[in-house]
Amino acid sequence: MTDILLAEDDETLRNALVLALRSEGYAVRACKDGAEALAAYAASRPDLVILDVMMPKKSGYDVCSEIRRRDDLVPVIFLSAKSSDEDVVLGLGLGADDFIAKPVRLDVLFARIAVAMKWTRRVGGAGRQDVFVVGGARVDAKRFAVLPPDGPEQALTIRELGLLKTFAAHPGEVLSRDALLDAVWGENYFAASRTLDQHIVQVRKKLGAAAGCLETVRGAGYRFRP
Repeated sequence: MTDILLAEDDETLRNALVLALRSEGYAVRACKDGAEALAAYAASRPDLVILDVMMPKKSGYDVCSEIRRRDDLVPVIFLSAKSSDEDVVLGLGLGADDFIAKPVRLDVLFARIAVAMKWTRRVGGAGRQDVFVVGGARVDAKRFAVLPPDGPEQALTIRELGLLKTFAAHPGEVLSRDALLDAVWGENYFAASRTLDQHIVQVRKKLGAAAGCLETVRGAGYRFRP
């Protein structure tokens, strides 16, 4: 059974989400603020984390940052009434996998959870044992890490690793945004291009001097040049 950690300070919404998630067969641990969420995470690592952004004691952004210092694998989904481009870019830049605007549609939430868990299982299988090179940077999929040619090793999130594996599998090809979203986030995943673009920004930062191997092809998508 998938174990979900949910942090939401609105009691009515929190209770409604707990009931809905449990009705879908998920085990749910619910927290009312960010500090409680971090304590619950430390006590027992969940399979997936859902965070409200604006919470007492510690914001969802703070909680996500703390989790990412310890764990680059667990999927993190933000729920927020704040959904401007700046908010989404900030959340994804902190290592979140998804950002869902309030009011929350349950069908959308369930779909995003399913996609996140499917990808987690995919990279958790035999493919995680791969070690490959991207533009002179050594990617260790088993350890979710990349060693750039000009700096220390960098940890990778699930989506960042997925993007690098997808580019490495298609050298020289121009991959559209839709193709990359389908490959890494799953088919029928509807997301603004900013979601993908912000993940590309983070991947380039972690590649360091090797970042030039990922080219932006205006109006078409992205290309990996070995």
